[in-house]
Amino acid sequence: MLILFEKEINGKLFKLVLGSIIEEDVDSIVNPANEQLLHGGGVAGLISRAGGENIQKESREKAPVKTGAATFTGAGKLPYKYIIHTVGPVYRGGENNEAELLGSAIKSALVIADDLGVNSISMPSVSTGIFGYPLEPAIKTITAAIYEFMKKSSSLDEIRLCEFDKIKANEIKKYLNFQVFEN
Repeated sequence: MLILFEKEINGKLFKLVLGSIIEEDVDSIVNPANEQLLHGGGVAGLISRAGGENIQKESREKAPVKTGAATFTGAGKLPYKYIIHTVGPVYRGGENNEAELLGSAIKSALVIADDLGVNSISMPSVSTGIFGYPLEPAIKTITAAIYEFMKKSSSLDEIRLCEFDKIKANEIKKYLNFQVFEN
């Protein structure tokens, strides 16, 4: 894992890392899921394949999950306490409450992590893959939701945004370098 950006916010760490989410050294990871929690492709497929069939089995028992909401399962064979499944929006031009739903998906995942007593978590840039959300507005929404959450007291000491694609990761880094995060 390569740390591309790090910022302390309210005594907690926010990091942007380049690498695979299934190789993160954190308590739990976030899976960008669809409403039916069918983990076939993209990051969801990667997590489900690496963790084994129990993740998909538990997910079927918790589905459906509305867009903007989250749930959790065990981590199967992966070395995490939990997999937190959050449902971001499919991008449909930006006029269908996508920003609100994406912010809600991020907040929902973080609230569940806090409720579960998780100390560190890593998430991908939710909805920017097969759901087609343009990277810059998505990152603006994702980081705003993370920042707002970090201003509150919680069990989370570290929140990571993990990106496997080097080009996307560098675009996120450029955005973060120009943001002002007030403590």
